[in-house]
Amino acid sequence: MNNLIEFIQQPWPWYVAGIIIAIVMFALLYFGNSFGLSANFRNMCSMLGGGRSCDFFDFDWRKQTWNLLFLAGTVIGGFIAHQYLMPDATIAISEATVADLQALGIANPGEGIVPQDLFSFESLFSLKGLIMFVVGGFLVGFGTRYAGGCTSGHAISGLSDLQPASLVAVIGFFIGGLVMTHLLLPHLLSL
Repeated sequence: MNNLIEFIQQPWPWYVAGIIIAIVMFALLYFGNSFGLSANFRNMCSMLGGGRSCDFFDFDWRKQTWNLLFLAGTVIGGFIAHQYLMPDATIAISEATVADLQALGIANPGEGIVPQDLFSFESLFSLKGLIMFVVGGFLVGFGTRYAGGCTSGHAISGLSDLQPASLVAVIGFFIGGLVMTHLLLPHLLSL
């Protein structure tokens, strides 16, 4: 059993995940389903009776049970991986990235999954935390709805399905990420 745990804890090559994603996508396409985690918000609203007051939520959510189970598996799998399969909480990032992050004012980058001075309850009650969590959360939710899906739905499922709208959305995701990283984040971190 220890050998299995040690094998799982080692970094895996990128192509292992690529092959698994391809197999899942072929299976979804074969069975006529599409993948996307944000669709589960609609499923949950429909489950809770949202269809009685809004036509958007009036559909048979039982056909999407597999997607709800996938979401639950993602959360449970992430918890198990973090609690039991991470040998060390430090994250391997390059020295150049560490220097860049420290120049932006982030203390101890790489010591945890996320920088504690940005993602903690103390930072939530600061102007910087309020902007990052509340405004950022609103923009992610609005963007997901406006784009008709999330990054996983468009980038994995939509591109596999050769949907032009997904290609436009993914290009927009990358442009938005670059603008945020290089133009907005340095100013936000200086607050």
